[in-house]
Amino acid sequence: MGQQLVGILLNAAMHRGVPRLRTGQESLSNYEEAAAVYGLVPCFLRLDEIDTDSGFSAAYIKETQGYRRAIIPTPTVIHNRAIYHQNSSGMKRLLRHGPRVFNAWNRYGKDEIHTLLRKSAELRDFLPATALGLSGLKLMMERFPDLILKPCRGSIGKGVMRLIHRNAGNWTWIYYSARSRHWVSVPVSIDALPRALRSHLASVPYLVQERIPLAVIGRRPFDLRVTVQRGWGGEWQITGMFAKVAAPGGFVSNIARGGEALRSNVALEKAFPGETAAHLRMSVGTLGLAVARWLEQGLPELADVGLDIGIAANGRLFFIECNGRDQRYGFRKAGLAETWKDSYRRPMGYARFLLENGRP
Repeated sequence: MGQQLVGILLNAAMHRGVPRLRTGQESLSNYEEAAAVYGLVPCFLRLDEIDTDSGFSAAYIKETQGYRRAIIPTPTVIHNRAIYHQNSSGMKRLLRHGPRVFNAWNRYGKDEIHTLLRKSAELRDFLPATALGLSGLKLMMERFPDLILKPCRGSIGKGVMRLIHRNAGNWTWIYYSARSRHWVSVPVSIDALPRALRSHLASVPYLVQERIPLAVIGRRPFDLRVTVQRGWGGEWQITGMFAKVAAPGGFVSNIARGGEALRSNVALEKAFPGETAAHLRMSVGTLGLAVARWLEQGLPELADVGLDIGIAANGRLFFIECNGRDQRYGFRKAGLAETWKDSYRRPMGYARFLLENGRP
């Protein structure tokens, strides 16, 4: 295999940090090592420095003295690690001019993903009961005693709230206060929801779901992050999974919200008997593959996702959400260094596959 360029598309802030090796949770050394396995040289791009008219781009490439900025022919295959919605004019322009950008669109609404999965007779049974907005909230409050409210476009647990029924029309509203940096509990009535709560649901689209009675470790609920990627050969594969355990007293498992990353087998064996734990881990992997294969039919260029899958205390599996730009550092935090590196290797294998075979 001759060496070829592969593009890694970063957001502007992360791109600025490349020469100083300050790219947050994105590992440049993992990209270098993974690309070398497939005879590729990674070049780090930013969308506004890709000239679609000339076919050339400014990019950072590693040399002996570190990363330098160079003008290069725009790579024919690019792995997108920035966030772009389907209405991004810049990404649309890039795609019109020829480069194969996988995971080009990677910010999908939770409502959009839910709607796609409901179309699958195989997968709809894994979805929690769901409604939208304020009108949906009132209907769900009549059906379920415990609800989770999520902004359709939110990430890392931002804006997630909870409503718990107490008695005869009385509820407790739980939300995170950015001012105090603590979770706040407020008594509310189904007949007179607070203006602040109604304002939240009116300002951005919200998904309202029954709260899954997740399995717990020491009274802390957890779910599993399952990284599903296309690699060499173009087929979907499970790269790995780890457990996200909510902070003590919390209900949000996101690591950015105080959650803890554990090896999936350790978490499952703490919550379930040995044979059951092993069976559940295999079932979660099977579900993750089924979800990725179904979603790719409706989401163009999908190739790299992180799926959150919950397991109820009775062992029932639930799909929670899809992350189009998977934050892979959870593997490192869970002590799974090789799996963390694999999560970089697999996309580079897919890039090599596309370079040699074109569209699958």
